[in-house]
Amino acid sequence: MSSKLLQKRRKKARRAAEQNRVRGPRIKAADIDYKDIPLLQRMTSAQGKLFSRKRTGLDAEGQRKLALALKRARFLALMPFVT
Repeated sequence: MSSKLLQKRRKKARRAAEQNRVRGPRIKAADIDYKDIPLLQRMTSAQGKLFSRKRTGLDAEGQRKLALALKRARFLALMPFVT
């Protein structure tokens, strides 16, 4: 194999590994609050969409609380609806 092809494969694998990584330390459902803007920003994409449970590392209850906190923060203009 050529070196360019190997570099391309490594770059692609590195990018995929970065996307699947859990963002930040493990958080509990009790720690989620609509006033915690840095946490909410880590859990949303650049388009303002909430990441999946697989990507956030939360359980179902935590993901529901996170969605509710994000909605409250958007309603109170602490977070934008779309960036």
